[in-house]
Amino acid sequence: MALIEQILRQAINPFDSVNFRPGNFWQETQDRALTVDSIHREAIDRLAECLAWVEGDRRTRTILLCGDSGAGKSHLLDRLKQHFNDRAFFAYIGPWPDREFLWRHILRNTVDSLLKVPDGQQESQLLIWLKSFSIFQQRSLLDRLLGDRKAFIRKLRETYPSDLYNANEFLGVLYDLLDPEFFWLASDWLRGENLDDEDLKTLRVRQPIETEDAAQKVLANFGRISADTQPIVLCFDNLDCIAGTPEGTVNLQSLLNCNSTIHNEKLKNFLIIISLITDTAYNYVDRLQPSDLARIDSQIVLKPIRLSQVEELYAARLHPLHQQANPQPSSPIFPLTRQLLDCYFPGQKTNPRNALELGRKVIFEYKTGKAIESEDILPAFKLVWLQALQKTEKRVTRIRQFSSVELMQMLYKVGKALQIDRLATKFLPNPRYTHYSLSYENGDGKIGIVWMEDPNLTSFFYLMKACEDARDRSLCCGLKLVRSERLGVQENKGYKLYQTLFDRHSHLSPSLESIGYLVTYQNLFHAAGVGELVVGNRTPDIDSLERLTRESKVLFHCPLLQDLGWVRGDSIVSLEDRLLDFLIDLIATQQLIGRQVLIEKAMERFTELDAIEIDRAIDRMSGEARIQILDPTADQHSQLICFEKELKF
Repeated sequence: MALIEQILRQAINPFDSVNFRPGNFWQETQDRALTVDSIHREAIDRLAECLAWVEGDRRTRTILLCGDSGAGKSHLLDRLKQHFNDRAFFAYIGPWPDREFLWRHILRNTVDSLLKVPDGQQESQLLIWLKSFSIFQQRSLLDRLLGDRKAFIRKLRETYPSDLYNANEFLGVLYDLLDPEFFWLASDWLRGENLDDEDLKTLRVRQPIETEDAAQKVLANFGRISADTQPIVLCFDNLDCIAGTPEGTVNLQSLLNCNSTIHNEKLKNFLIIISLITDTAYNYVDRLQPSDLARIDSQIVLKPIRLSQVEELYAARLHPLHQQANPQPSSPIFPLTRQLLDCYFPGQKTNPRNALELGRKVIFEYKTGKAIESEDILPAFKLVWLQALQKTEKRVTRIRQFSSVELMQMLYKVGKALQIDRLATKFLPNPRYTHYSLSYENGDGKIGIVWMEDPNLTSFFYLMKACEDARDRSLCCGLKLVRSERLGVQENKGYKLYQTLFDRHSHLSPSLESIGYLVTYQNLFHAAGVGELVVGNRTPDIDSLERLTRESKVLFHCPLLQDLGWVRGDSIVSLEDRLLDFLIDLIATQQLIGRQVLIEKAMERFTELDAIEIDRAIDRMSGEARIQILDPTADQHSQLICFEKELKF
């Protein structure tokens, strides 16, 4: 075994900021070994108490969760889910693309979360919720009902006589959830997918959930038949970056209206948690209507953590490295010290992010023997991007995971980052379809883009009519359609109209790869908007994120953006070039790293490569004097790699 000094110099900085970005707790898995239970324990206990109240009387409660940027609000929501997913169903609801689609956004995100499978379970939250109905406890009755759709619906209506919206169709879709053949189609209807007529007939429903009123009432159905089920916890997070008011403040009124509606309609069995940065919440309190304020049952503020908890945080991150050392370090937080904490935080308290950033700084200086001066965060940003993109690609399995309005908003955000000339949303004059469009200027004039992935061909026809109207009114000099869903056949009116408006050059079919780029940027955008994006030793705001995105050219290989003419880049980047970029960026952020550790990290990122191929790439970079190998005659496991010759140990 090696000395702790050698291990720390070879290892990735355990406080590396690449891992600082929290998010949707169904997508971002937190390492439980790094969680310090004592941190925000009081807040967890209070939320548990609120959950117990809902369990006891089924009355919905709303909690306002506040904390400074970096206090750990998103991480706390994840811990809450980990602790209590056996007692409640958890839904994560992030920022909405447009307040006119808020109820549809809440419904879609709620059902998406209910489709997730909790740890230790075999079935999704949605099926567990459904099978908790009282009729599922009566085996003989259930056996008869599962073979008879009408009897199933009739029995549920007798069991839950409250005023359900569109009861026969809603309960019929619940019945279809029990059939694996129809489960995903039924789930899509519940999510608010604008399904095609054939799919609607299969589900025996007349129409999709395509209005705010319908989405509100379907969500209400979950609350009206909840007497037998566990509570549903709706976690609203990252709201500080939603569209603001003309005065520049965060516009929360739409959400508060929804919250008041849920309470006024006496919908049962919801625990609503609204997470906000403290300053945002306090600045908005004065604008709250008394009726909205009355619908917030409790407020929980995350307090700074004590230095003893910082020590626990450090010990958890350093433990895997300390285990490898012989002899064992004298302190569980070596090379950090309590005296250092007292010096940096004389008030004896701080927030978790500041504590982690200090840990990163000290380890960097210990590894390299020099202080962090003017840090170039571009390599760090490229690594943050790569990690985020790879996570996105694993979870994005189809384009219709996202609504058409969400996709258009993602494209708009990316266009802003790329500084596309005169970019504007809501290009189409038709109020129903304007949210599916944007416009920009190129050398020839205004170009309109429409993007709709709804499979319903009737809706597609009316979108084409809106495009025809824009063309006839000379609102643009060119139109582009983005759509991967089918267009219909020659007999369809929408297809005929499409043929008069678009050709193979103006109809772009996005790939899953392109969606991965857009979703990744949106996730970083949301993190930057609430001050939760950490890159190197900085927390970029949205303007800084846009600049880093342009300078790093991380979007230049997105096929859709290339097809639009917004970026110019090679459609295919060689595996070797991607590997070399990764190795250089990782060495740049660490400054000093063990050769074997570098190989292992590269193998994690490029699973198609083996250690020998990566080792050859390192030798090639060394031969080209792009990197320095300290003591090249030493055993490979002992070699250190850096950029600067003066780093010698």
